[in-house]
Amino acid sequence: MESQNVYLKPVTLKNILKFAVPTIVMTVFMSFYTMVDGLFVSNLIGTAALSAINLTAPVIQGVTAVSTMLAAGGSAVIMKKMGEQKSEEAKEDFTFLILVNVFVGILMSVLGYLAIEAIFSGMNLSAEVEAYCVEYLRYYLVFTVPILLMNNFTLYMIASEKAALSLICSVTGGILNMALDYIFIAGFGMGIGGAAVATGLGYSVTAAAGLYVFSQRKSLLHFKKPVFRFRVLVNAASNGCSEMATALVTGIITMMFNWTMLYYVGEDGVAAVTIIMYVLMSASSLYTGYSYGTAPMLSFYYGEQNHEKLRKLISISLKITAGISMITMTASFLLTKPLVSIFVRPDNPVYDLAVTGNRVCTAALLFIGFNIFASGMFTALSNGLISAVLAFSRSFVFMLITMLVLPVLLGVNGIWLATPAAEIMALILSGFMFLKYRKKYGY
Repeated sequence: MESQNVYLKPVTLKNILKFAVPTIVMTVFMSFYTMVDGLFVSNLIGTAALSAINLTAPVIQGVTAVSTMLAAGGSAVIMKKMGEQKSEEAKEDFTFLILVNVFVGILMSVLGYLAIEAIFSGMNLSAEVEAYCVEYLRYYLVFTVPILLMNNFTLYMIASEKAALSLICSVTGGILNMALDYIFIAGFGMGIGGAAVATGLGYSVTAAAGLYVFSQRKSLLHFKKPVFRFRVLVNAASNGCSEMATALVTGIITMMFNWTMLYYVGEDGVAAVTIIMYVLMSASSLYTGYSYGTAPMLSFYYGEQNHEKLRKLISISLKITAGISMITMTASFLLTKPLVSIFVRPDNPVYDLAVTGNRVCTAALLFIGFNIFASGMFTALSNGLISAVLAFSRSFVFMLITMLVLPVLLGVNGIWLATPAAEIMALILSGFMFLKYRKKYGY
């Protein structure tokens, strides 16, 4: 039980941050993976290739959606069992879910290769951009299994009190990704395919480390002869369905952004959207990292039925989220031009589009954190249905409404306003659900 001491400590700001900060730093660093690809691709190849990375994003999110569901939902199920003192059963379930992810990875990789040509042929892209899309995705799919394992091991390392190790793996993988991006693109002339290979190898660091760490019996969670429990698979899927919904609908909304931009502006608009998404993704990773970092604690206290700790953890978390929201919104607005100039020169037509768009979209950072925490909280409390409702409404329903209505009324400015408007609507729903279930969970 020594390794579980963190869950037995008092819930204080210091102890929460000690548990969550490594995860926040790790998640922020992981968000740089895609951004680094964009940075090297835009500067060494061009904005057409940058547009291609964004156009492949929905496919990649679709490929990883099931794994994301099982990782987030499985972590909640397993840590709840640990809190109930069912540690051996939790280890059997852990091993079983990892094997399921390997199978999913192989299946998704095969399906991706079969569909790759048809996906982009009907999007009315220029021949150059379509070729970039196919090349990037073809190389990326080679690493499907390691990427899915990385998604899982990241969360399970956090749950096993190995957040520092997860951080080291992420930093190492990120540095490797950056170095290989330059070597493959500038040195070997591999083009956009080199960026995909660099990303895949960077992700593989956490996958390899996880296989080693979880093979050690001294780890709080470790591999054990798996036992097939259909109920565990169902519970993991239902608890994590919000995360899968988020991944899937994010892909759909990304496609809508791309199509709308292609209609109003053209491929320069897609490049501008890509840059803004990188900025929002980096800021949002702070909230996601905090949510991931505190989720095992929420699940453990819920399994333990320790309402006092649960209530205190959520109260402090809301204050931390508010602080991060103010900082990220202010920083994003003030640093808009320097951030955009990293990707494109001021004389590029993409520059002005991205600057204007980022300044408007920055308002969303006031609300995103609360919505991410609310969805993650209900997942940790094993209420996958409510978590899914929040995530699906935020990522799809509200975004669909704002994306269909605002561009028609306001043109390109309506596209930029769609995200803040959708986040405000999601915040209202999150607040309603938070108050409705307060008595049930005792927070």
